[in-house]
Amino acid sequence: MKKYAAEFVGTFWLVLGGCGSAVLAAAFPELGIGLAGVSLAFGLTVLTMAYAIGHISGCHLNPAVSIGLFAAGRFESKELLPYIVAQVLGGIVAAGILYLIASGKPGFELGGFASNGYGDFSPGGYSLPAALVCEIVMTAVFLFVIMGSTSRKAPPGFAPIAIGLCLTLIHLVSIPVTNTSVNPARSTAVAFFAGGDALAQLWLFWVAPIVGGILGALVYKAIEKEQD
Repeated sequence: MKKYAAEFVGTFWLVLGGCGSAVLAAAFPELGIGLAGVSLAFGLTVLTMAYAIGHISGCHLNPAVSIGLFAAGRFESKELLPYIVAQVLGGIVAAGILYLIASGKPGFELGGFASNGYGDFSPGGYSLPAALVCEIVMTAVFLFVIMGSTSRKAPPGFAPIAIGLCLTLIHLVSIPVTNTSVNPARSTAVAFFAGGDALAQLWLFWVAPIVGGILGALVYKAIEKEQD
């Protein structure tokens, strides 16, 4: 249960810190956080939690990461469903707290609530195919970096930095396209409160990250095997 609790808390922090930066801080231009600040916030949530709980649960915080690691033989099947449940629940609780905080402002309007989308619901108006390709490729790269930086052959102690910076870069590239998911738990958490289009389009932000996670993990596994 300690591992599942760690995943719950870690995903809670990812959604509260990352989505919170978008909902609370990025809404005020005078604060100067913008796209770069939101991107950094997501990266920092993973970096800080990787050091805090990496030794307990591996700090997946993401169903696509858990499934990708399972596909590559680095994660046991019996842990898969409990990890995903803990991640989704942690995200939803964080989104609930974020909603309570955000709604305390006079004149509060829910809006997109940092949810993900394509077409009219994409920040830049990108189409469904564009969103699908973006989420698959970005998640594949994310898993590739996770696999490589956590390899026994990699320099020890630096994996959280590489993974956190990778997630930051992913957000810098893809926020205009989908508002960046690469994480079904993160997407589900805010869609639960945003409703409407966010829920209707949520399927893509489960399918694409999972497909991308599996591809990225398997590509790294194939390359690493050849080097052996």
